[in-house]
Amino acid sequence: LLSAGCAIGIGNVWRFPYITGQSGGGWFVLIYLFFLAALGIPVLVMEFAAGRAAQRSIAKLHATLTSEKKGWRLHGLAGLVGNTMLMMFYTTVAGWMVLYFLKTAAGSFVGMDAAAVGKAFGGMLGDPWQQTAAMVGVSVGSAAVCAIGLQKGLERVTKWMMLALLVLIVVLSVNSICLKGAGAGLKFYLVPNLAGLKATGVSTVIVNAMNQSFFTLSLGIGAMAIFGSYIDRKRTLLGEAINVAVLDTFVAICAGLIIIPACFAYGIEAGQGPGLIFVTLPNVFNHMPGGRFWGSLFFVFMSFAALSTVLAVFETIIACIRDYTDWSRGKTCALVAVAIPLLSLPCIFGFNVWSSFHPFGPESCVLDLEDFVVSDLFLPIGSLAFAFYCCHRFGWGWKNFLAEANAGEGPKIPGGLRAYCAYVLPLVILAVFVLGLVRRFG
Repeated sequence: LLSAGCAIGIGNVWRFPYITGQSGGGWFVLIYLFFLAALGIPVLVMEFAAGRAAQRSIAKLHATLTSEKKGWRLHGLAGLVGNTMLMMFYTTVAGWMVLYFLKTAAGSFVGMDAAAVGKAFGGMLGDPWQQTAAMVGVSVGSAAVCAIGLQKGLERVTKWMMLALLVLIVVLSVNSICLKGAGAGLKFYLVPNLAGLKATGVSTVIVNAMNQSFFTLSLGIGAMAIFGSYIDRKRTLLGEAINVAVLDTFVAICAGLIIIPACFAYGIEAGQGPGLIFVTLPNVFNHMPGGRFWGSLFFVFMSFAALSTVLAVFETIIACIRDYTDWSRGKTCALVAVAIPLLSLPCIFGFNVWSSFHPFGPESCVLDLEDFVVSDLFLPIGSLAFAFYCCHRFGWGWKNFLAEANAGEGPKIPGGLRAYCAYVLPLVILAVFVLGLVRRFG
């Protein structure tokens, strides 16, 4: 549940529905599931295996397993930078979840139509002070939980948040499916449509699907390697990776069932972008009996989902810094509690003070730039690095990886998969990575 807590977060419930809406619906979901199984799970096993074998964060993982191969240590530094960049916008979006819980509980959206809710969301984005207060609260609170320690703080908080979230999303999925007009949304979401695929562009759908499979599992930057170091050797890592991926996929699919049918029911554009969840869901709750209660409950648990990932990535950042500096946990948490809020300010300013900055065209902002750097660069390149490191002699090597991954009881990785993991998987990741750059800048 702790590892799933890192994987399950706003990437599932915030990012997945709007990326699905922007990517043509059913074909995107199908290709995403393919990449999750074909690329995501193998890379997740590799991260878990390297972390469990080294018992260190990505910062010192390579130095521990292959001390003589110093070039790999750059991957450790890239992991620390990647995790930090992820938090530069993730804490802001987590702050939105907290603000929406407070606003929903206070009845701020009661009686509003879709246009009024959209205007309210725009007003929140235009207020840097409100967003900064929420972001700082998320960052400082998360650092404080991490300061308590893994089992007393992080593990105890995360497992109950995850169980509560799983129950709630099932209830909300059933409600959205039963909405009048939801059928068209279900068809768009679950039935592959060639017209939608062509309209979006095949290359765009493929790149978005692969990047989402890495983003949703937090792969490539060592966020999952640190939890591999906390897994004992009683169970094989393929089984653990499958458990995490299944839970993660379940939440993502349910999030789509909550959001996309509701978009069609209330005439909201499913591909409108990062603000989708904050415009669609208040309308859903306004039309539900006891909607204010259910809305408050949803956003409090969405805050939990966001915070579970923030806590997990904070733990990775803290472990990396401690590996580099030998500082105490308390001192390192204090540094993170100050540094992350400062580094997160550009994302907030991108919606107001720096709203004239459009890195990728008229509708883009700082968040889009930071998301691109993490999702299109750090995650696929980092995943490519893990594939090379675990499958080739110039890294840790296939035999060492296989021995660690298959230690314990449970499903094991066949030795015959080496050719796929060592050559096919890296080529696919590299091809889609290049395709993404061509799509963005070509």
